[in-house]
Amino acid sequence: MPHSAITPVFTGMRTGLHALFVALTVLVVARAVLVPTNSTIAIVGLSVLLLVTYWFGALVVRPSRLHNRLASLLWLSILSAELLLLLWLTPEAAYLVFPLFFLYLHLLKSWKGPAAIVVATVVAILALGMHSGWSVGGVVGPLVGAGVALLIGLGYGALAREGARRDALMTELLATRGQLAATERESGILAERARLAREIHDTVAQGLSSIQLLLHAAERSDPDRAGVEHITLARETATTCLADVRSFIRELTPPGLEDHGLGGALRRLAASQWASDDLEVEVKVSDAVDLPMYLQSALLRIAQGAVANVIQHAQASSATITLELTKDHVSFTVADDGVGFNPTQLEAKVDGGSDSFGIRATRERVDQLGGTLSIDSEPGVGTTVRVRVPRKTAE
Repeated sequence: MPHSAITPVFTGMRTGLHALFVALTVLVVARAVLVPTNSTIAIVGLSVLLLVTYWFGALVVRPSRLHNRLASLLWLSILSAELLLLLWLTPEAAYLVFPLFFLYLHLLKSWKGPAAIVVATVVAILALGMHSGWSVGGVVGPLVGAGVALLIGLGYGALAREGARRDALMTELLATRGQLAATERESGILAERARLAREIHDTVAQGLSSIQLLLHAAERSDPDRAGVEHITLARETATTCLADVRSFIRELTPPGLEDHGLGGALRRLAASQWASDDLEVEVKVSDAVDLPMYLQSALLRIAQGAVANVIQHAQASSATITLELTKDHVSFTVADDGVGFNPTQLEAKVDGGSDSFGIRATRERVDQLGGTLSIDSEPGVGTTVRVRVPRKTAE
C-alpha cells in the first residue's frame, strides 16, 4: 500500500491481526500440552503447520501484492483446510476462526467475503457442538465474532477508501500547486519581458528614432557643407542601432504573439483553453494588427484576465473580444452574456483592497499604458470590460 497519512493505521491493524493469530495458535498448543489427549501430537504438529502456512503467506507470498489472484486464493484454501482439520481435533481451534474472518474479507471481494464468514461461523458452531455439546455460548460466541469482524471489515474498507480519496486529493493539490507556481513564474517572466520591451520602446527606440530624424534633417538642410559625410554616417549608425533595438523588442515578445500576432494568439486560446471551460469566445481582432509587441502582449494579458473572470464568475455561454483602432485611440473590449453585477459594488471592493475579480491587476496594467479602464454591467445583462489606450502610446 502506498504511504499516506493513514498508512500507520493499516500497518497497526495488520500487525495486531498477525499477533492475534499467533497468540491464539499458541493457546491451542498450550491447551493440547497441558491437557494431553490421544490427539495432542497431531494438534501440536498441525498447529505448527498452520503457523508456517500463515506466515508463508503473510511474509513471503503477500496476497495484497500478488499478480496472480489464483495463488492468493490457493493459499487461503490451504489455510482454511488446515484449520478445518484442527477444528476436528480440538474445540479450541474455533478461536482461530476470528482472525481468518479478516482474511476472507480482504482476499474475497464483494459478497464472497461475507459468505465465507457465514460458512466459517457455521463450521465453528458445529465443531464446538460436536466437541463440547450444544450451548448458548457455543452459538453466540462465533456469531458475535462474525458480527464484530464484519463491522471492523466495513470500517477498514471505509477507511481505505477515505485514504485513497485523501491521497488522490493530495496528489491533485500538489500537482495544482506546481502548475500554479509554474504559471506564476511564467506570468512574471512574461510581464517582465513586456515591461522591458515597453521601456526599451519608449526610451531607447524613441531616442534613436529622434536622433535619426534630426540627423536626416541636418543632412538635407545643407548637403554640401563640410563634414556632411559624418552626419550621414551618424544617421546610418542610428538607423542600424534602431533596427537592433526593434529586434530586441521582438525577442522580448511572447512567442505566440511573435509568430501569430494578437489575433492569432487570442484565437488559439479561444479554440483550446477557453473552449475546454465550455465558453465560446469570438475574437474580432485582425491577425495583421499594426501595434507594438509590448502593447499586444499587454492586451493579451488583459484579455486572459477578463476571460478568466468570465469563466469564474459570469456563468456566461459566450464572450466577444474586439479590437478597434481609431485615429487617436486603441479600443479593446471583452464582452460576455453572463449574469452581470453591480459595478458600484465592484468599485467598492477594489477600492477597499479586495481583488476577487482581478480588476486591480488589470487597472494597474492599463495605467502603465497611459490608458483608461471602464466596466459596464447590469445584473442579468452581462458585462463589458473596455480598455482605451491613446494611439500615441501604440506608435
